[in-house]
Amino acid sequence: MTMSVADYARECAAQGLRGDYSVCRADFTVAQGYDYSTDEQAVWRTLCDRQTKLTRKLAHHSYLDGVAELGLLDQIPDFGAVSEKLRKLTGWEIVAVPGLIPAAPFFDHLAHRRFPVTNWLRTRQELDYIVEPDMFHDFFGHVPALTQPVFADFMQMYGEKAEDVIALGGDEMITRLYWYTAEYGLMQEAGQPLKAFGAGLMSSFTELQFAVESRDAHHVAFDLETVMRTGYEIDKFQRAYFVLPSFDALRDAFQTADMAGIVGRNKGKPALDLAAV
Repeated sequence: MTMSVADYARECAAQGLRGDYSVCRADFTVAQGYDYSTDEQAVWRTLCDRQTKLTRKLAHHSYLDGVAELGLLDQIPDFGAVSEKLRKLTGWEIVAVPGLIPAAPFFDHLAHRRFPVTNWLRTRQELDYIVEPDMFHDFFGHVPALTQPVFADFMQMYGEKAEDVIALGGDEMITRLYWYTAEYGLMQEAGQPLKAFGAGLMSSFTELQFAVESRDAHHVAFDLETVMRTGYEIDKFQRAYFVLPSFDALRDAFQTADMAGIVGRNKGKPALDLAAV
């Protein structure tokens, strides 16, 4: 049963979450409220300037193409203006949210090609790490890849299928798929160097460098069922990173997977730790 907006707002307030959940609409969206201060605009440019020095070298070209198409770097983006560009490219749009929202409305937004983006930005004291996802993570990290038609199709499909997988008892497994692709995915096309595209890497100054360049990073060829069985780290570098040969491989694997079979074979088993294998 989906939690009501009012109940969720009370729970978030009790947890000390930063966003203003009291003004959520029924679908957990809010107005962006473009009233950012001079200091917030300066923080955005600082984050973008610093991270762009890395992404130009370490990000997959699909991500860099998306940044160029959307123009995100000079000032905090206007969600409506970016949505206009994104709709023309892949049919997606941006919706503002106050932070993390429940799974059901999140999946519904993805299924209808709406990507939720937090409407507030971290402070200058949080440049390197922030506990909650903020606008920089959501926008700089996730949105550029949504300009790519095949990845955009995967994300919509994820929204459509996630609730069914959860109903089978595969809630942890479907979360791992998102984590190791949309958040921490790597790409190595034939004959090309290893690059990153996942939002958790795009928005992290330290982990992006580790994941792509460090000899200590454990790289594993993408396999859908293995991904769905592998545990992940929330507050430290990942113990493994999955490497895709293309977005087509990701979409096609998800589209043709026997989700009931995967969940049935693995439900109740301990998560894999590939770095220990």
